Amino acid sequence: MASTKGLEGIVAAETKISSIIDDTLTYVGYNIDDLTNNATFEEVVFLLWHTRLPKADELAELKQQLADNMEIPSAIVELFKSMPLKTVHPMAALRTAVSMLGTFDDEADVMEPEANYRKAIRLQAKIATVVTTFARVRNGQEPIAPKPELGYAANFLYMLKGEEPAPIEIEAFDKALILHADHELNASTFTARVCVATLSDVYSGVTAAIGALKGPLHGGANEQVMKMLSEIGSVDNVETYIQTKLDNKEKIMGFGHRVYRKGDPRAPHLRAMSEKLTKLTGKPELYDMSVKIHDMIVTQKGLPANVDFFSASVYDSLGIEHDLFTPVFAVSRTSGWVAHILEQYANNRLIRPRAEYVGPGMQTYVAIEER
Repeated sequence: MASTKGLEGIVAAETKISSIIDDTLTYVGYNIDDLTNNATFEEVVFLLWHTRLPKADELAELKQQLADNMEIPSAIVELFKSMPLKTVHPMAALRTAVSMLGTFDDEADVMEPEANYRKAIRLQAKIATVVTTFARVRNGQEPIAPKPELGYAANFLYMLKGEEPAPIEIEAFDKALILHADHELNASTFTARVCVATLSDVYSGVTAAIGALKGPLHGGANEQVMKMLSEIGSVDNVETYIQTKLDNKEKIMGFGHRVYRKGDPRAPHLRAMSEKLTKLTGKPELYDMSVKIHDMIVTQKGLPANVDFFSASVYDSLGIEHDLFTPVFAVSRTSGWVAHILEQYANNRLIRPRAEYVGPGMQTYVAIEER
C-alpha cells in the first residue's frame, strides 16, 4: 500500500463548493476575480452555503440574520479577562472562545439541517465579535456592540477600532474576506470535515479547524510576513536582508504554494489593495518593500507571492494588530468551513484513511528483568 507524504495530490473528497483547476480558483464555478470585483462578502457566504448567488430579498435576510446574531455572551468577555493576556496568542483565545460558544447554544447537538443552518448563521455572526472583543479586552478597552445598520466588514472594523471605517477601508476589508473565504481542501477545512464526519457538532468542527489554522504553515504566514517587513524597516535594507536569508537557505514566508504553480490568483487583488491603502495611510514603504522582496524571490527562486504576502500590509494599513491577522483569516474562512461541514453532513461517511506501517517487524515481549 503506497503512501503520499502530506497527502499531496490525493483526492480525499468530492465538493461543489470551490475548485482549484489550472491555477484558477472558483467558488461554486464563479471565478475569484469575478467575485472579488463585483460581490460582497455576504453574497459569497450565501453562495458557499447554498451553492448559488442570493436574490435581493435573500441577501437582505442574510444580512439581517448576521446583524441580529452578532452579540456574544458576557461569559466570553469574562473568559478573555481571565486569560494571561500578555502572553496568550489570539488564535488560542479564539479556539477556546468558539468552543465555549457551543456551550451557550441550545441547538449545539441538534443535527437536523435547519438547526445546523441556524448554528452556521450564529457562528459566522459571532466570530467577528469574538475577535474584536478579544482585541479590545487585552488592550484594556471595553468591547463595542455591533451596529445593526452596518454590513459585516464595516461592523468588524467598527467593533475593532470604535469608529466607523471609511468606504475604502470597508471595500478593502470586504475584498479580503472574499479572497480568504474558501480554498478547496486545505488543512483546516480537511480537519473540519474529518471532525464532523464522526457526526460531531458544528462548533467542534470549527474549533478543530481553528486549531489547524493556528499553525504558521497554514494561517500564520501573513503574521510572519509582517514581522519580516518590520525587521527590514526600509527599502534600502531589503536586498541585504533577503539575500542573507536566501544564502542561509531560510524560508521566506508568503511565497509558493502546494497547489498553485504559476501563481496564487488571490495575490494580485491584495497587491493592488496594498498599494492603494499604504499610500492613504502614509506607509508607502510597506508596499515598496513588499514589491522589492517579491521581485527578488521571483527572480532567484521562481516562487510567486501567495495570498499571505500582500495581505500583511493590507491588514496593517487597516489598523489591525499583527498577531490578529490569523484570527481575521478565521473570521472569513468560517464561511468556507461551515459550507464544507454542511456538505459533509449532507452526504456523510466517516473519514478513516489507512497508514503505511514502516516500523520494526514482529517482535516478542521480553520481561523487564531481562531487558
